[in-house]
Amino acid sequence: MTKPRRAKSGSFLVGAGILASRVAGLIREIALAGVLGVSAPTDAIRNAVRIPNLLQNLLGEGTLSASFIPVYADLIERGERRRASRLAGSIAGVLLVVTGVLVVLGIVLAGPLTSLIAPGLPATTRDLTVPLVKITTIGAGVLVFSAWCLGVLNTHRRFFLSYVAPVVWNTAQITVLVFAAIVGLSSTSTVDAVAWAMLAGALLQVAVQLPTVLSVAPDIRVVLGFADPDVREVGRRFTPVLLGRGVVQISAFVDVALASMLAIGAISMIGYAQIFYILPVSVFAMSVAAAELPEMSRLAGDPQAIIDHAVTGLRRIAFFMMFAAVAYISVGRPVLGAILQHGKFGADDTVGVWLTLSAMALGLPAVGASRLLQNTMYAVGDTRGPAKIAALRVFVTAAIGLTLMFPFDRLLISGGAFTGSIGGIGPLAKSLRSVEGAVHLGAIGLALGLAASAWTEFVLLDRLARRHLPALGPTIQPVLALATSSALAFVTGAALSRVVDGWPLLIGAGVSLGGSGLVYVIVAFRTGVREADLILRPIRRVIWR
Repeated sequence: MTKPRRAKSGSFLVGAGILASRVAGLIREIALAGVLGVSAPTDAIRNAVRIPNLLQNLLGEGTLSASFIPVYADLIERGERRRASRLAGSIAGVLLVVTGVLVVLGIVLAGPLTSLIAPGLPATTRDLTVPLVKITTIGAGVLVFSAWCLGVLNTHRRFFLSYVAPVVWNTAQITVLVFAAIVGLSSTSTVDAVAWAMLAGALLQVAVQLPTVLSVAPDIRVVLGFADPDVREVGRRFTPVLLGRGVVQISAFVDVALASMLAIGAISMIGYAQIFYILPVSVFAMSVAAAELPEMSRLAGDPQAIIDHAVTGLRRIAFFMMFAAVAYISVGRPVLGAILQHGKFGADDTVGVWLTLSAMALGLPAVGASRLLQNTMYAVGDTRGPAKIAALRVFVTAAIGLTLMFPFDRLLISGGAFTGSIGGIGPLAKSLRSVEGAVHLGAIGLALGLAASAWTEFVLLDRLARRHLPALGPTIQPVLALATSSALAFVTGAALSRVVDGWPLLIGAGVSLGGSGLVYVIVAFRTGVREADLILRPIRRVIWR
């Protein structure tokens, strides 16, 4: 199998695993929406997940992959498997010590951390959040070792298992939510049970990967090899990546802190929107980027080969991410309604989440391309450049979000109608925060900041990549090639969404999404976008068979 074909099959397996885990996550969100809706307990469990994510994100998949996989893959490529196994065992030992210390600190400081990260939470929500944080912090520590498993398995081209493993994490929570609905648990008892299910699911997620890790690398022994030169090389790469991930994590915490100052439910609304926002990023961008990282790391001495991998990956990512952005904006309302609108989640909640998601979706093509450009830089040994760019992205997100969120929070949806006006500056009056039955739209301001910062990051990463790889060319080209198909798909989707208004939600969502997608693929194919054949080829095979 040639290297390009290996990367292609690897990205397919990564995408399949991520898709399965995201579908499970979507089912979890449907259950959460039906049991808790947009409410203070939902805000509490979302904060309880986000706060310990500092640990998981700093030491987990993105950081560990960028620093560990290039060194580990290089040793495997040179045939030094014993040395590679020693490196993997040493990294596991270091993670065990560092993660253990951070978990203990997270439990002890759960209260102050909650107040620091979400200062605007009402007292009742904060009191509900703190004990949940203690539980989810342990789970986050366990998931760090899932990222270690992923690094080992990806390097050995065992792509599927690590990305499908989160299904068990989601399944544990779904089981608890279904049980809560059947027996009628209170909201407080439900979120407490969900937190414990997260911990149990994290343990299971690691457990399902370990046998395969030991089968592909049977010589791994967990040791504290701080003096190992390969460990020091991973550490050298790890520090700037850690700073970059830390900056991104700070950005996420800034979003939570800002959202906590808005009307009750803003954190929940952003959380629901992010579930759908992350879906195409994970399936279509992370899958390609994750599969390409070990392959490009093996090609560190061949710039043209790295460029070939990068260009191919960028075209594939752009094709899927552009349609995701178009679909969310044009047909997002019926699609979200079909998925979320039941139980305590009403029609006004659907509109609020759709508008928030639409604002986020404006940055989806940039986010997808940036994922691959980051990994391209890691493959050529530059971990500092992406970290600096990530720092600027945080500033842009916070500045624009803070500017827009309060004016947007003066706009409300109640009974299907918009009230209030976008205007004024400064925080909402306390009386406005307690409007019964109204959905505030301050989350849109934060989402627009996220989209603007995504394009800022992409432009800067494009310049950085072409500085290292001058023959790369403008990486915006695959996006521009899809302008016609995207525009026609948007018009089709928007028109169909109006036509199906009042239809059963599931049927309306299928008609509007299917029609928009059909136009997008056909027009893309007719305008010379080769990636459209990824969709049309299987269809032709079925028809001609």
